[in-house]
Amino acid sequence: MTETVPRPTLEAVAARAGVSRATVSRVVNGADGVTEPLAERVRQAVDELGYVPNRAARSLVTNRHDAIAVIVAEPESRVFADPFFARQLRGISKELTAHDNQLVLLLTEGRADHARVARYLAGGHVDGALVFSLHLDDPLPELIQRAGVPTVFGGRPGWSGGRDGVVYVDSDNRGGARDAVRHLLGLGRGRVAHITGALDQTSAVDRLDGFRDAVVDGDPRLVAEGDFTVAGGERAMRELLERCPDLDAVFAANDLTAAGALRVLREHGRRVPDDVAVVGFDDMLPFAEQTDPPLTTVRQDILEMGRLMARILLRGLDRTVRTHDTVGGDPAGVILPTTLVRRASA
Repeated sequence: MTETVPRPTLEAVAARAGVSRATVSRVVNGADGVTEPLAERVRQAVDELGYVPNRAARSLVTNRHDAIAVIVAEPESRVFADPFFARQLRGISKELTAHDNQLVLLLTEGRADHARVARYLAGGHVDGALVFSLHLDDPLPELIQRAGVPTVFGGRPGWSGGRDGVVYVDSDNRGGARDAVRHLLGLGRGRVAHITGALDQTSAVDRLDGFRDAVVDGDPRLVAEGDFTVAGGERAMRELLERCPDLDAVFAANDLTAAGALRVLREHGRRVPDDVAVVGFDDMLPFAEQTDPPLTTVRQDILEMGRLMARILLRGLDRTVRTHDTVGGDPAGVILPTTLVRRASA
């Protein structure tokens, strides 16, 4: 029978570092009031002894759980099929891990899940929430607000209606779309179509507005609604070819939509970019490089969006612990720039 080795205690760390137990506790719990040389001695002793703080005891001291809920307002089948979500979750996870916080993933398959998520948040299991892929009629923001959980949203919140303290991170969807369409027009294309994303999401609305900024008084038949999926791109591309067979360019709301459009154009014998030029949005590598032909697209830094969401939330939580302030001290909206990446499709 293997003998159990006792876990290092706070007292053992204090003895190794030559400081008081209270000093070790302050350093381990991230509190102020310890000089850097002393704090470094404590951290070295923690590493040497392999001391692991008792999270339950630490929570009593700091009133923190070191756990963050990440809520994706999409069904599981969509989240695990779309590389956008994997990349954003990766960015969030990297930032939370760097600060020794746990990620608790909550998905909403349907409206019945919203009450479950709200109960979980109100139960005090997590310190805050990161929420993305919201739809305009989604009840989640209201439920989260009632739960009183500090929250940062991914994407411009079209539902905010003037609420104070709403913090979000987004990309310049409108500007990126405008750049994409101006690029197509600069290639001499005169019949530029747009396949939108799901128009109950602000990113799709913003990209449609960017398209309209560049194509003033355009033919309304050159706009077809998609849903940010390959299948949606195929369906919308067929509609466009039926309505406007003379189109010579397509701006798709994301790379998956563009992939669907490319597949239908190929089926109809349209050469890309000779007959029809195609531009997407996201720059989802390696996906965008592996389409046929490789996809010209608008790059948004999805990984950084996730990291920044987590960073803003954690910074706000730290400030709350120190000053009893709220998380809302950061700018209400952070908009990251986009870049057009030119490849063979346009």
